[in-house]
Amino acid sequence: MERNCNLVTYAGDAVTLVGRQVKKGKIAPDFTVLRGDLSPIKLSDYRGMKVVIAVYPTIDNELCKKQNRKMSEIVSTLDNTVLLSISCDLPFAQCRFCATEGLNKIVTLSDHKEVDFGTKYGFLVQEFRLLARGIVVVNEKGVITFVEYVSEITNEPNYEAILKVF
Repeated sequence: MERNCNLVTYAGDAVTLVGRQVKKGKIAPDFTVLRGDLSPIKLSDYRGMKVVIAVYPTIDNELCKKQNRKMSEIVSTLDNTVLLSISCDLPFAQCRFCATEGLNKIVTLSDHKEVDFGTKYGFLVQEFRLLARGIVVVNEKGVITFVEYVSEITNEPNYEAILKVF
């Protein structure tokens, strides 16, 4: 399994990302994660739609909550687009957050069981077994049109760059 030690930091310290980084213009690897009811779901289940994948370490962090609110706001204005919000949190915590916040446009998904998304997309932080922060956009044909691995996990994604994709 590939490891990258020079891409992302957490509070200024380098962390190791496990897995192969995905690239713009390439076919998005299929992955399996869990829904709130613990049933599996795959990226390929959304074929024919634009998919925005918001990746974050934990829903129990204010910055991660802010990222989810902002991404929900952005995606809610787009046609034929779904927002997949992925972390290694338990699905129950993710659902509780969305219910509390009234965020019904987000599909919260958990990578805690197999870290299939984290390793196939190179977002798994080895030191914490959490996901790094980032955004991946996949078009209707399954091609990646935008990727951001946020260089400092304690920073937000570049929302303006994401909007330019649409």
